[in-house]
Amino acid sequence: MKIAYSNLSSPEWSMEEVFRYGADFGFDGVEIRLLDGNVIPSTLETETRDTIKRLSAASGVKIVGLGASTRFATHDASIRRNNVEELLRYIDLAHELEVPLVRTFGGGVKPGCESTWDAVRYVAEGLNEVAKHAEEAGVTVALETHDEFSHSAMVKDVMLQVESPAIGVIWDVHHPYRMGETVEETWGNLRDRLVHVHLKDARRKGEDWELVVFGEGEVPVRQVVRKMMEENYNGVLCVEWERKWHPEIEDAKTALPKHVARLREYLA
Repeated sequence: MKIAYSNLSSPEWSMEEVFRYGADFGFDGVEIRLLDGNVIPSTLETETRDTIKRLSAASGVKIVGLGASTRFATHDASIRRNNVEELLRYIDLAHELEVPLVRTFGGGVKPGCESTWDAVRYVAEGLNEVAKHAEEAGVTVALETHDEFSHSAMVKDVMLQVESPAIGVIWDVHHPYRMGETVEETWGNLRDRLVHVHLKDARRKGEDWELVVFGEGEVPVRQVVRKMMEENYNGVLCVEWERKWHPEIEDAKTALPKHVARLREYLA
């Protein structure tokens, strides 16, 4: 297994710093969600693409994924079409950057969906529309356990309607847990299509959750890592320290070394 981190942890870092600190802290890879503090766009100038590839190669820190924000759980066909086109652009960007994976969301169920089954169908249709292009590009598109699709059974229902090997699943370990799922339950639903894992720990704070370093919260991160080892998972474990969305948490220079040390302890 390779250890990576998402640069959601460090919105203030330049791309040079993203790779330099990734190498300094002992990460194998980085998942790029941000560029200059904002969500990375699907269209980048050739010069920027070349710079990112050069920095990755020089640092030895591989780009393990791109984080798109595309969503499909809406009855509005024009919105779904726009998201399909956006996801196709991200697939092209990943291909050009030699990145193996693009993350997508399913989204929250929007008004007009008569049931969660409608949402599942819409997401499956969107993924089927990009599947052939992803196969040809050598890129995997992965649906994350997030939003309404935090329930891993809904993600499984989508996968049952999408046969392409270029479509997989990301297990964000926090969200199924907060839905009341056990590690075994989530693993059982995702195992056949799992391609990437987002690790984060958190503890309840009233009706909300507070992100904390591994081992300081209640999310069973260690149990998930143990399960991945038992099942011979050979993908990426990605530390997702979401300081972009939660600026009150520790800065990346403080938090990331703690995370990688604790994760290597788990792996040992």
